[in-house]
Amino acid sequence: MDETNGTDTTSASAQSTFAALRGQLQEAAATFAGGPDALEGILLGMVDDVDRAVREPLEIFPVCHHSPASALAMARRLREKQPKVVYLELCEDMAPLLTELRNCRLPVAVQAFAGNVDGFPAEWAPLSVVAPITEASAEYQAIAYALDTPGVELVLVDRSSDHVFQWDARGGRTAEGAGGGPGTPPAEAPEAEAALHGEAVGVEIGDLRPRFAELEEHLLRHGRVRHWSEWWHQYVEVPLGDSDHATYRQVMFLIGSLFRRLAPGDGARLRVDEDRERYMWTRMREHLAATGTDPEDCLYVCGAFHAASRVEEFGVHGGTGTFTISPRTATTWQYGLIPSSHAAIEAQFGLASGSVSIASTEWAKSLRRTGVQPYRLEGQAGAKKSTAKGPRGRQVAVPAQEPPAADRLSGFLRRPPVLDGLDEAELLGWSVDIVRAARRNGYLASTADAIAVFETSILLAGMRDRAKPTPYDFQDAAVTCIEKDRVPGRRDVGRLVEIMMGGDRIGQVGYEALPPLARDVYDRLAPLGLKLQQRGVQRALLDMASRPELRACSDVLWMLRRLMPHGVARPIMGERRLGERSIQESWDLAIGTHQRALIELGYEGVSLEQVLEQRLRREAYGPQATAATVLAAVEDATLYLGSRRLADELGTHALKVLAAERSVDGAPEVLRRVRRLLAYYRTSEPVLPQWIESFAKTGYAHYCTLLPTAFRDEDATVGQVAAMLGFLFSMESLALSLGCDRTQLELAVAQSHPEDPPKTALLWAAQVQLGTLSRTELRARCGALLDNPLVVPAYPHYLSGFVHALEPVPGLADVVVEAVSNAFGRLPDAVLLPWLPLLITTLRSGAADLAPLLIREAARIFPGRLEALDAWVPPWRAPRQDPFTARRAKPAAPARRGAAVLAAHPAACDAVAGLLGCTGGWTRPEPDTPARPGAALLAAHPATCDAVADVLGCEEEWTTAGPSPSGAALTTRHPATSEALKSLLARA
Repeated sequence: MDETNGTDTTSASAQSTFAALRGQLQEAAATFAGGPDALEGILLGMVDDVDRAVREPLEIFPVCHHSPASALAMARRLREKQPKVVYLELCEDMAPLLTELRNCRLPVAVQAFAGNVDGFPAEWAPLSVVAPITEASAEYQAIAYALDTPGVELVLVDRSSDHVFQWDARGGRTAEGAGGGPGTPPAEAPEAEAALHGEAVGVEIGDLRPRFAELEEHLLRHGRVRHWSEWWHQYVEVPLGDSDHATYRQVMFLIGSLFRRLAPGDGARLRVDEDRERYMWTRMREHLAATGTDPEDCLYVCGAFHAASRVEEFGVHGGTGTFTISPRTATTWQYGLIPSSHAAIEAQFGLASGSVSIASTEWAKSLRRTGVQPYRLEGQAGAKKSTAKGPRGRQVAVPAQEPPAADRLSGFLRRPPVLDGLDEAELLGWSVDIVRAARRNGYLASTADAIAVFETSILLAGMRDRAKPTPYDFQDAAVTCIEKDRVPGRRDVGRLVEIMMGGDRIGQVGYEALPPLARDVYDRLAPLGLKLQQRGVQRALLDMASRPELRACSDVLWMLRRLMPHGVARPIMGERRLGERSIQESWDLAIGTHQRALIELGYEGVSLEQVLEQRLRREAYGPQATAATVLAAVEDATLYLGSRRLADELGTHALKVLAAERSVDGAPEVLRRVRRLLAYYRTSEPVLPQWIESFAKTGYAHYCTLLPTAFRDEDATVGQVAAMLGFLFSMESLALSLGCDRTQLELAVAQSHPEDPPKTALLWAAQVQLGTLSRTELRARCGALLDNPLVVPAYPHYLSGFVHALEPVPGLADVVVEAVSNAFGRLPDAVLLPWLPLLITTLRSGAADLAPLLIREAARIFPGRLEALDAWVPPWRAPRQDPFTARRAKPAAPARRGAAVLAAHPAACDAVAGLLGCTGGWTRPEPDTPARPGAALLAAHPATCDAVADVLGCEEEWTTAGPSPSGAALTTRHPATSEALKSLLARA
């Protein structure tokens, strides 16, 4: 068959059936083109495509997705023909899911999902294919008929989900319906509703849209419409709404052939379309051969674009053996139903905003007008009972059909448009409703605006050659007359019209059609007493002190918060940290709104615990895992799962990851997490786990090795180096107890020679902590920096290093406050004022989390009241006096205290002297008194004697001439103390 013009294969039957139409098209081509050329070939080829499709023994039913006219024609044809087999253009591996549609409220989407890929590039994961289904679509009518009619078989014949991405790889990620196209994207559609399909590749049943941009632009311009949805409604939906079956088929064949012949001939998308058509006809012939079904008892439902196919495999008698279906990859696919919405369908397939809602409204009106009884799945959630009655309550009879090969195109194309009279009641009701809605949303609309909208709608319809205003005309009139120059609320008038016409209907997947994990979540949260499948935000209050059974609900909510997108479960009151559990919690739950995310979570496992453990392992063992991410997985395993086994396994893996790291990028996060884990295990476990002891030992040696390099490395920030020092100093006691050597840290600090100011200040702080640099020397270095005018501009960077040093050496807070205060006190305004912005930005960007420690220290040092500031002297400027100076100085007068001790307890004094090794005696003024050895004690250790007197609280003085007679006062006032000292010395 010649794919250029189709004239070489024109059958005799086609010549006779469409002879009149062919003659008219030849005359038109000669008139417009001046003779036979490509235009004549295109026009006559379209006639051949129509004739070929009409004469196919297996009846082809062309459709357009979400077209009320297609759905109406499908319902009529199914009741008339009652086919035994329905072939449907839908991914063949999605067939088992269709029976679950009765448990859902439309619109929903059939989804195939693959989290782990095998045979596709890893960056493509996860893979997702969706096929949205609405009630106002021909495919839903076919599905409902086949599933609820005994003896009818439904066969899906389109490529599998795996082949969608196999063929997508050949032509790039440009699969059909992936959101492209020249259509107007939905305006002001809620983001959550417009993204219900996520980034899934959409398989659109009945895709019918010009793929030649110039053709679509020509149709829109001459049709006086804004977008494709409006053109289709005006020139296809309305004329075909009441047409017979033969006319409907031939017109759809003609449109599909036109769009196909004017599509780019070398595009990857066209090659994929042709392969899809070969695939479908191959599957249908295989089924016919296997079952022996008569093609006359079958019905093939596909898009009009594919119905006018010109591939060799077309038809039940088409070429065989020329197309081989490739095997699927090893990727494991999972299937489910996810909620969809009108806005999601419009966003994914590039339709105009509100077009699907308007199509749903037109579908309901067509059913009331024609009395056609649609097919609905038995028990369909949200479906109304169909009346199937005509205007007078009688069931409408299906008109007899003419032979399918009769020429109905000529009469249809010559027939003038049917002028549908103006339904003033309907238009008036629209005008009143939109004014009411506008007033509720803050517009200053009145009755005059309703009249203006009514008249403007009629005016616009007349300007566009329409006898009756369409919903799109009414929307333009409402925007013109009501919105004027501003939008007072969050919704514009165009969005209000869409809501009034039916709104963004959002589907819901029923409990029975949910995966096991989703059902388990609903069951475990049942004690909350909330309607969790309902959309919107609901408040849950958990008082676990009075209702201990709610602790299990709290565990589920915290896991949902960890696994699902933000907003599904948001805690208002209560927190969960290591070693802490709240007794009361308050949550905002929107599980019904994010039902799609919950369903896709069910593809990963059968319980939340299983999915969380899998994700933690995937994060910890991934190729991009760092020690910080593995420690985060350890913390989450302890926090949410309470699994000591998993925590120990991941902690042991953290050792290997840390030892393999050659950078310090994750040092701050490692420090924070290992501190939290260490504090938790010390307070909740009798002994530390083996892995955290090994981690402290390994980390100590690891960071000691990297420390000199990090000080010199320009890519390593001062915060990262400070975190390394913080790990070394905070883990030092534990590491040394496990066998590490402190000399390794001292050598690492000694080998560090930074060049930039922040790291230099950080090194000084580390030397102070190690004892190799005194605080006095550090203060002197800071003063030298301020004295050097060449260094003063870099002083803020030194301060930044000092502030970061508070992480490993928090005891330097007073020195840092002193360094900042000296800068403010010593620098002149000409230097200080330009210097302040740099100081503030440096501290804010580099040490914002450590600034509170600095502020608390400053609040402790500086006076709290303004009037005390004048007399205040900074501690670092106050004169420092050695506390032992007074003890070392000899008094001018030899008078000393302690004579009362000697007088009252001479034996005790002799015992002290003997204990100290004094053998010399002492004398007193009376010559008859024998000498005692306590005199040597007084002579050799006067300070010790005074110290003993101070301990005993003795205030009397004594002289070298001998003990004063006032020693009796000591015995009288402190008898117990005296006896205690006497007993102690006696035992010694």
